[in-house]
Amino acid sequence: MQTPKTIAVVGSGLVGSLLAIYLRKAGHVVHIYDRSPDIRQIQFSGRSINLAMSTRGWKALDGVGIGDSVQEIAIPMGRRAIHLVDKLNFQNYGQEGESIYSISRGALNRKMIDLAEEAGAEFFFEQKIWDVSLSEATLHIGETERGAWQEKKYDLVFGADGAFSRIRHRMQRQSMFNYSQEFLNIGYKELNIPANPDGSHKIDKNSFHIWPRGEYMLIALPNLDGSFTCTLFMPFEGENSFASLVEIKDVELFFEKNFPDSIDVIPNLTEDFFQNPTSTLVTMKCYPWTYNDKVALIGDACHAIVPFYGQGMNAGFEDISVLNEMMEEYGDDWLSIFSEYQKSRKPNADAIAELSYRNFMEMSSKTADDKFLLQKKIENWFSEKHPDKWIPLYSRVTFSDRPYTEALAIGDDQNAIMEEVLKMKNIESVWDSPDVENKILELLSEKETVRN
Repeated sequence: MQTPKTIAVVGSGLVGSLLAIYLRKAGHVVHIYDRSPDIRQIQFSGRSINLAMSTRGWKALDGVGIGDSVQEIAIPMGRRAIHLVDKLNFQNYGQEGESIYSISRGALNRKMIDLAEEAGAEFFFEQKIWDVSLSEATLHIGETERGAWQEKKYDLVFGADGAFSRIRHRMQRQSMFNYSQEFLNIGYKELNIPANPDGSHKIDKNSFHIWPRGEYMLIALPNLDGSFTCTLFMPFEGENSFASLVEIKDVELFFEKNFPDSIDVIPNLTEDFFQNPTSTLVTMKCYPWTYNDKVALIGDACHAIVPFYGQGMNAGFEDISVLNEMMEEYGDDWLSIFSEYQKSRKPNADAIAELSYRNFMEMSSKTADDKFLLQKKIENWFSEKHPDKWIPLYSRVTFSDRPYTEALAIGDDQNAIMEEVLKMKNIESVWDSPDVENKILELLSEKETVRN
């Protein structure tokens, strides 16, 4: 337990709610502000990508004893279901029993707010934070940006208010504050596969479904009610783009040609397509994440990433795990807590941003590529024979809590090795031979020699 402080968390999303639980467990008074209404009182749809909870996320939840409660609303997905135009393939994610977990963002957010309230945090919804006095940890709240503001003084303020954070907006006005944002020319739109009349799933519920088509793709993740939340990722402009799908007939013909096996399972395709918004994807980086011992950013407010590794929420939750480690190590020294927290997390946030950006190419193109599938088959075969020498990149990111920086560096080394292996004569027929095994061991030894 630390010396109790009165702390404001701006943002009642997943990271803000979990942070509040950790701060309450440490003995602090916690007030959470959000400009939106209470999500538990409104319909939440049309702008979501289901969450994929993995090891880092579960570790953070288990750290305050709520993992089992969240598990009740999660569905394990042990493999990818790759929907090619003319066939269906499956790829296991990891070793036997390893799964990522599909969770509805709305369902999880509602549960997290309930759990934070049970822990003693107090929520203030429909409260617009327009500014923060950094040196005083004082929030400025009002109906409009140019109207009268009310001041709320705190000991500490956390900005957990997402990629377009108001708290970060104030921090950006400091000197020596680095900030960048980069939008993809790809957007996304939510669609829906409803449940069967008996409540069962229309397609395999324990798979992450992908329809890879190069520059665009469709994905589907299961929900507890038998439905799937689908997301269509496409360029905004061009031949196959949102701009090219103007009329109902355009959408119908596009899906019939490119996603033929989805037609029967998405009965409200055109209604959803034209009703739901087309949303943007942004990578945001900044530094520093803290101001003295008064204000800190966390989650998307300091490292928003694109969703193609399913690590946005997991990375935000891991921020909290690391922050908690610093709180336990440094006690009441919040200056050291904040300093060590940002130094630890910044390189890892940059690494998962890079990995997430790259994974779009893997999901949209490579999962349908024979050479890529052979590479994954060789990697899994070698990994099973030599688990101490080769953990595949996806497993390092998803089924481990080792640093993202380590996963990125080792993943690059592994990919270079596999490029050499795939050049071997008749590799398609000798991929599981002693020659291939020895080649990989030799190349690993060379990499180890260079590193040392």
